[in-house]
Amino acid sequence: MNKAQKKIKPEGMKVTDVFTPSKFPEHTLIDDHLTSKKVQLQDALEEGTTLISISGPSKSGKTVFVEDCLGKDNLIQITGAGTSSPESLWNKVFAMLGTPVDSEFSHGAKNQSGVKVEGEGGLSVALAKGSAKVSFSEDKTKEILSKSKQTTDFLNLLIRELSETDFIIFIDDFHYIEKSVQSEIARQIKEAIRNKVKIICASVPYHSDDVLRGNPDLRGRICSIDFDYWDSPTLQKIAYKGFDLLNIECDKNIIENFAAEAAGSPQLMQNLCLMFCREVEVRSAQPNRMSFVFDEKNFDGACKRTVVSADYSSVVSKVLDGPKTRGSDRKLYKTRFGWEGDVYKLLLKAFASNPPTLNFRYQELTDRVASIVEKDATAPSGSSVTGACQHAASIANSSAGNSIVEWDSDNDVFDIRDPYFLFYLRWAEVLDR
Repeated sequence: MNKAQKKIKPEGMKVTDVFTPSKFPEHTLIDDHLTSKKVQLQDALEEGTTLISISGPSKSGKTVFVEDCLGKDNLIQITGAGTSSPESLWNKVFAMLGTPVDSEFSHGAKNQSGVKVEGEGGLSVALAKGSAKVSFSEDKTKEILSKSKQTTDFLNLLIRELSETDFIIFIDDFHYIEKSVQSEIARQIKEAIRNKVKIICASVPYHSDDVLRGNPDLRGRICSIDFDYWDSPTLQKIAYKGFDLLNIECDKNIIENFAAEAAGSPQLMQNLCLMFCREVEVRSAQPNRMSFVFDEKNFDGACKRTVVSADYSSVVSKVLDGPKTRGSDRKLYKTRFGWEGDVYKLLLKAFASNPPTLNFRYQELTDRVASIVEKDATAPSGSSVTGACQHAASIANSSAGNSIVEWDSDNDVFDIRDPYFLFYLRWAEVLDR
């Protein structure tokens, strides 16, 4: 029986225990749609020499899935962010295991003198077998110790510590690892899994094959598990389950609208439900059943509370500025909202329009842009809109330091990859002035 299946007592349960956007959803875990993926994961782990690659959009529940399937006790969870070398990645593993690495040396390290070096102040390090003793100053000893750390054979230490154990390394955000070192890490991953070290890599779909590109020899040794954004009925289960635990009955229109705003993200759905409870001043499970019908004030209040966790202000500001012009001002268009804006502002406003969606095809996008323009006023041409899409995608991704959007110029399709970016456009009130 896992944590989510334990018998719970609603009395006194806090809202923050029920809706948990920033941690494992102990009481509102929805996983019945992931049964086949769980079987796939367990089968791959039983093979013992397969790299498991989990690919899915941002905030789609990949980490929660792994934690739910494997538990946290044997999971060594690290991130690719800030990784500049294979050693820096494996060091994160050893830090979690409590494995000392300072005294470990490469099997290829050689020392011709064959001495044991002792420094002043009791510092010592064995360089090779031998009985001779040589005294060094404290500075010299530190220099030798520093060099010794650099020759540590991290891969062999990793294999020695984790081969044929129950521990599983979970490398989240593998795509954040610097491209220049991905190939060496991929090579070491191949050697590690060949020696029965269990490794899972998670990444976003457009980087799902980074580890394979880093080492094509991994082909045939990878089990790929692909995620997608959740559909609306599945997201709604989070709300129904959580509100019921809190002894709250919410009108289906509230829950359906929250699911639409969440745009496929279970994390964002958790956040919206939590903020709704705060908006209606519910902090814990209610002794008597409470009912809420759809109220625009409460709904908007919950969304505005949620948007503070999705700050994309600098990204939006730079997109609104657009690329540098060549000595001429951009054309401004009058809108039905009373303000004037260029094609970049109209484009972002089109993304933020109803209904919320992450995918915009050419016709829908140009129709949305045209609907923003004042009646009988001239709207931007199709080529102007597609040109703005290309520039906007480049500016947004560069500013965010990540691929949060994508413009497919071949098919004239604009994709928003981060639901929180869409949510910010819809609720941050930066486009109506």
